[in-house]
Amino acid sequence: MNFLNWFIKWRFWLGIAALAGAIGVNITSGFWPALALYLIGIIFIFTHFFVGPLRLIQDYLESGDFEGAEKVLNSIWFPGLLYKPIQSVYYTLKGNLAMMKQDFDSAEKHMKKSLDLGSPMKEAEGANKLQLGMMALQKGKMKEGESMIRQALKAGIPDKESHALAYLQMCQIMVQKREFRAAKDFFRKAKALKPSSSQVVDQIKQIEKYISRMPG
Repeated sequence: MNFLNWFIKWRFWLGIAALAGAIGVNITSGFWPALALYLIGIIFIFTHFFVGPLRLIQDYLESGDFEGAEKVLNSIWFPGLLYKPIQSVYYTLKGNLAMMKQDFDSAEKHMKKSLDLGSPMKEAEGANKLQLGMMALQKGKMKEGESMIRQALKAGIPDKESHALAYLQMCQIMVQKREFRAAKDFFRKAKALKPSSSQVVDQIKQIEKYISRMPG
């Protein structure tokens, strides 16, 4: 753990220690000698609640330690005090971890909260809307699912695998609506991205078996 991560992890308690030291100096030597410690303590505690420890999550996510990432999120006692863009990222991460646990109700709640706050990155907004669209489709809410996926495509989706998946979902929605020309168009767009993940490639192979026989 580098110094910055160590500092973020212990920043709140360092702030408490600085305030305790300031009070001690204030009692023995007066306010002015204690001023610097008071300021340090206040700044450390303020940034703990305003900025939070989200930077610590990166290492856990890169190593696949989702339990460790969840512990960092759970250490945020008052997410409502976080700076708004950081608060949005907090709820996005909560939603992603809930998705991994297949807790779709919690995932949907957190994703919607993130979108309401406004995503600091347009691509993150697109990814959130795609996930919400997928969850809506799983619940049989076709109209809502289509709307969210269209919004995701408009906002922009950061990686080509997810982008291709969005097009394939739109393709299947168009098939169900019997809008075959639109379905073929979305399928061509998905294939043109040349995705490599097995999940998306398998979907392309399955759809390819019947889409060429469609009218339009």
